[in-house]
Amino acid sequence: MRPEGIVRLREALAGPLPGHDAFLEVSGYKRPDIEAVLRQRPAPRESAVLVLFYPRRDELHTLLMRRPPYDGVHGDQVSFPGGRREEQDRDLVMTAVREFTEEVGVVPRGLDVLGALSRVYIPPSRSLVTPYVALAEEPGPFAPDPREVAALIETPVRELLRDDILKQGDRYVQVLGRRATVPYFDVQGQVVWGATAMMLAELRQLLGVS
Repeated sequence: MRPEGIVRLREALAGPLPGHDAFLEVSGYKRPDIEAVLRQRPAPRESAVLVLFYPRRDELHTLLMRRPPYDGVHGDQVSFPGGRREEQDRDLVMTAVREFTEEVGVVPRGLDVLGALSRVYIPPSRSLVTPYVALAEEPGPFAPDPREVAALIETPVRELLRDDILKQGDRYVQVLGRRATVPYFDVQGQVVWGATAMMLAELRQLLGVS
């Protein structure tokens, strides 16, 4: 992505966001309206993830991670680095950067937060997730925490814009309580579905992919 592309992305993130309706229409089911989620008691847990762009071999990349298998709703799933807000976090940007640092093992140098994507509610964990998009001059050598990260998935941004990475597959969808055919992104041979796929779909729209 050229510098002018970053400028356009920053401007797009500052304006009305496309949201997730187009992707959810393909999926065949809807998620709760965010305003309705905010009225729930107890309130959903706030979380944040970091969608980091950084140069690697003269090409802009981003980073996903696969979580280790464990007995939980997100075990063995692919996501952007991130996690729950803690009391000491002054805001959700701090949450996203702190969690990225804890999971990936590095503080990205020259971090420039471009803006936020639409929030995503994850019913099984009752998490309301804000994805922040940022650009780093240099991410540094990664040293992932093996308790949190089974594998890091470095991907050129241009690969995320290809039409053929969007596929359909049979998955167990917890919010439906059954298996269903759902859309997912095939990123470096990894299945990216659910909330992270929604974030990726919106990012693709902002970068000009319909």
